[in-house]
Amino acid sequence: MRETLLVVDDDPSLNELYRLELEDEGYRVLTAVNGQEALDRLRAEPADLVVLDIRMEGMDGLETLAEIFKVRRELPVVINTAYSNFKTDFGTWSADAYVVKSSDLSELKTRVREVLRRRKARAA
Repeated sequence: MRETLLVVDDDPSLNELYRLELEDEGYRVLTAVNGQEALDRLRAEPADLVVLDIRMEGMDGLETLAEIFKVRRELPVVINTAYSNFKTDFGTWSADAYVVKSSDLSELKTRVREVLRRRKARAA
């Protein structure tokens, strides 16, 4: 069974790019354009990992992260943001990985694989 990822980014074109690239890696990919939509998706459909932007209208990524953990504390989250300065924000430390956005998605793909592998190893 393929692992399901939820990608949360307020830029629809980036959501589409991530969806296509991550589907090419073999994942099933859901998308959301804001924090509330992400929470609604998670309540309706289980995901194995969330890729989460920080700068979004309404509920930002840090608020969304806190709400995700209220719904599913064990759910792995990879922060994916254009802003490297958030890495020092303690609000991001509960995420499993932190990736600075780039046109090269190899680091994001690597972090997703690593986080999922670590979670499987702990569960075994």
